[in-house]
Amino acid sequence: MNKRTESPIKRRVSRKIWVGNVPIGGDAPIAVQSMTNTDTEDVNATVGQIEALVHAGADLVRVSVPSMDAAEAFGKIRARVSVPLIADIHFDHKIALRVAELGVDCLRINPGNIGRDDRVRAVIDAARDRNIAIRIGVNAGSLEKSLQRKYGEPTAEALVESAMRHIDILDRMDFQNFKLSLKASDVFMTVAAYRLIAKQIDQPLHLGITEAGGLRSGTVKSSIGLGMLLMDGIGDTLRVSLAADPVEEIKVGFDILKSLRLRNKGINFIACPSCSRQNFDVISTLNELESRLDNVLTPLDVAVIGCIVNGPGEAKEVDLGITGGSPSNLIYVDGKADHKIDNGQLVDHFERLIRQKIADKEKFDSTIIAKI
Repeated sequence: MNKRTESPIKRRVSRKIWVGNVPIGGDAPIAVQSMTNTDTEDVNATVGQIEALVHAGADLVRVSVPSMDAAEAFGKIRARVSVPLIADIHFDHKIALRVAELGVDCLRINPGNIGRDDRVRAVIDAARDRNIAIRIGVNAGSLEKSLQRKYGEPTAEALVESAMRHIDILDRMDFQNFKLSLKASDVFMTVAAYRLIAKQIDQPLHLGITEAGGLRSGTVKSSIGLGMLLMDGIGDTLRVSLAADPVEEIKVGFDILKSLRLRNKGINFIACPSCSRQNFDVISTLNELESRLDNVLTPLDVAVIGCIVNGPGEAKEVDLGITGGSPSNLIYVDGKADHKIDNGQLVDHFERLIRQKIADKEKFDSTIIAKI
């Protein structure tokens, strides 16, 4: 059914670039990414974490490459994973040149921090020759000293001026294959900076509230800040920065996009907070279903409502729904009341229905693609 898939948001028109095989900007879906927090030189651990991120749905993964030894490890990692990889590099242009040789898909590097023009040009030429994108990443915590003196403290205007300095370098070298981020831990500063820069350039924008906090507080802060920008139509890719397992960043990122109907990936659960009217334990049921179906990436709308007050109305709008009832709960399929189920069998039965619905949907989608 998926009646909820259309978003009323009109996205900012941006230039389309490619990071590996993933389009960023233009009419492409908003990409969700995270960053590994393993020691990059520990190849097995880093590959394992990248695979976990991909399993959660990551479109892109960023890897820190702080040394030449890490660059060599990056090459081994690159050979073992298929997801596009972004190398996070600061200052040393030789590291950027080496990972370019080893198959990086995007360089997160600020041109103004590399040093002499010949070094910047060497990196730009390597990126141009290999069709490697660049991300300019401006951060309130690492503004140039001259801007700190000029503004006294980080401001949205200071972030934008820093960004334009780096962009000017790329413009002089006729390189437009880049995206940009302007991050601060302060929501207001971040939002103001993105709104300012969005009017000045047409390159894709990577969104994030940097150092947002732990799982709960960081999720709230990121949801507010990113939500404000996404509602404005600003944003082509995003990362939710959490002091938590990076897999959680991917989950939260997709949940933000799903709530705004900007991405339709995985199960969209509609569930009541529960009250004394509930005829089954909504919270434990939802937690169990989310845990069992955590690896599902196929879009599906599922309602879990504990009573008949709001249950039927929600269930009629989704692919599958449960409405609490006495003595038995009512299952809805494609918006229509279909059959009843007792509490003792509810979770197992509903999981089977969801998995069957997903299998049917994937079969239907593959048939359509084959005909095209």
